[in-house]
Amino acid sequence: MAHVNSRTLAAAGVFVLSVSAFAMGSRPAGDEEAISKRIAPVSRVEMAAATGAAAAGSRSGEQIYKAVCGACHEAGVANAPKLGDKAAWAPRIALGLDGLMKSAIAGKNAMPPRGASDANDAELARAIVYMANKSGASFKEPAAKK
Repeated sequence: MAHVNSRTLAAAGVFVLSVSAFAMGSRPAGDEEAISKRIAPVSRVEMAAATGAAAAGSRSGEQIYKAVCGACHEAGVANAPKLGDKAAWAPRIALGLDGLMKSAIAGKNAMPPRGASDANDAELARAIVYMANKSGASFKEPAAKK
């Protein structure tokens, strides 16, 4: 007589039950939930409206500077004049706010138009006033248009 151990019998029983369940078109109870847990994503990304952030059009010059301009003007990337460098800003300040606005809107040297920001004209002017004033100018922000 052949010797059969209990593990072999148990494995054969599980196999037969599993095959029978699939052959009858169903799965063992609770299997769906276990499968879902095993294949669930590790993380999930949800897009939501920003809260606490300034609405477009109402951002300050400092906010625009910190969010966009500072990436180049802090370190002088591609010869961008560093914030506070009066010597580098002097010839730019001499152009006046209107001249700086024209350069910023069109782009200048390595700087893309509007500094690659989504700033509207008022926000861009605020950012220029902020940077220029930190670098020796005494510009006033343009009055809001009504």
